[in-house]
Amino acid sequence: MLASGTMVSRVLGFVRSWVLIQAIGVIAVGANAYSTATLVPNSIYAIIAQGILSAILVPQIVRASVHADGGKGYINKLVTLGILIFVVVAAAATLLAPWLSQLFGARGAYAGLVTAFAYWSLPQIFFLGLYTLLGEVLNARKSFGPFTWAPVFNNVVSIAMLALFILVFGSEAQHPRGAADWTPGMVAMLGGGATLGIAVQALVLFLFWRRVGLRFRLDFRWRGVDLGSAGKAAGWTLAMLILTQLAGVIETNVANTVGDTGRFASVAAMTQSWLIFMLPHSIIAVSIVTAFYTRMAEHARAGNAASFRADFSTATRSISALISFFSAAMIVAAYPIARVFTSAYAPMGNVLVGYAAGLVPFCILFVVQRAFYSLGDTRTPFLFTLAQVVIVIAGVLLCLLVGPALRAMSIAFVVSIAGAVQALIAAVLLRRRMHGLDGRRILRGLWRFLASAVVAGAAGALVLAALGGYAHGFAVAGALPAVLSIAVVGIVMLAVYAGMLRALRTEELGVAWTALRGRLARRAAR
Repeated sequence: MLASGTMVSRVLGFVRSWVLIQAIGVIAVGANAYSTATLVPNSIYAIIAQGILSAILVPQIVRASVHADGGKGYINKLVTLGILIFVVVAAAATLLAPWLSQLFGARGAYAGLVTAFAYWSLPQIFFLGLYTLLGEVLNARKSFGPFTWAPVFNNVVSIAMLALFILVFGSEAQHPRGAADWTPGMVAMLGGGATLGIAVQALVLFLFWRRVGLRFRLDFRWRGVDLGSAGKAAGWTLAMLILTQLAGVIETNVANTVGDTGRFASVAAMTQSWLIFMLPHSIIAVSIVTAFYTRMAEHARAGNAASFRADFSTATRSISALISFFSAAMIVAAYPIARVFTSAYAPMGNVLVGYAAGLVPFCILFVVQRAFYSLGDTRTPFLFTLAQVVIVIAGVLLCLLVGPALRAMSIAFVVSIAGAVQALIAAVLLRRRMHGLDGRRILRGLWRFLASAVVAGAAGALVLAALGGYAHGFAVAGALPAVLSIAVVGIVMLAVYAGMLRALRTEELGVAWTALRGRLARRAAR
């Protein structure tokens, strides 16, 4: 049930992105304004709600579940407190919408459009927080399905509202719109539709409380809740969230400097490219790490350093074996991938190349972070995140020297470079902490993966060139030709990649496939 919910949600999420791009474009003023306004609530939510929920409220909810009454009274107090926090933050942010829009780099008439979208988008802070809080309560009560399936309702509502927008106001291709062409009705339907979807996603979870033996009522008697000790332990996590969001604000500011002409890739192209970039990470890296995370934590508690290193090595090599291929495939097929979404495929494709270049270190970093968390260490991840943020901020500011046509792509490359440096620093610190990490074996496998990916990429590039992928030919003539070309290029690259790994006598590919297949099979069996 969990696997099917996640898969349906991801598929509908991509459908939603496709319909959104048809409605407002991706290299367009309205798309950039909408994306910027959406980043505002997500950034505030990440700092305030996620930090409080993941580090303070959620652990308290889990502990409360073992009380004599199942933690019913305690949970009502915590949920009431969470709701009050989200209401205050969402209301304050909405009132500050004009200033927050300027904080994210919006200026002039473009700032007015961003602010208009922000008024409709900022209430999402409340519903995002409520969704996470209610979902964690259900998870703590061993009811996992609703939290996984709720985003499906969000996507269905959003797709319906976007389709209605196209029906009423037409698509971006039919009616290209400048900042002055957006009416209050357009903004309300687009921004309000997105917020409505998130509201449905949150409120539907209340329907499942009775099923787990809970009945919600507001309870403002917070004496004895004792959030102080949990708050101290959450300090490093919250500080890390603030750092990453600060870097994100600067990225958005620099991306918005390309102007409001709608000619160059900016925030919208970066947002959609990042969504594509995250897909292999979510399916492969998260699945494999989930299989090893608990085991590493158990080894850490038992003081079994040898087994900890062995599992870390296996997870890192398994993920690298698969992700190296996907990184090369996204770089080679970036243009037809972008063409599936928009006819302005070149600017978006360039941004995707910039992000895809950093996919391998990004996934390795994910393993290293989970290794530190399994050791109970949140301070060290803050330190190597600080290094990454400094590089991102410096590099992104230097992107102001790059022409508008390539600025968004340059930002993506900066993020990839900073991520690679962060992964290297993190690995060195973990190696020092664990007195070794099977580094020679990991590096021996990594160079094989990367060399095989380069050869496979060269073969894929030749095939794509023959299909006209780099010369406005068949591969980028439309969405269907693009899908067919991606399939052909992917098959060729996969065959070459597997052949190279076999020729280099690489053992990790089989291990990776076994781990991933086993994890997915267990999910499907639940």
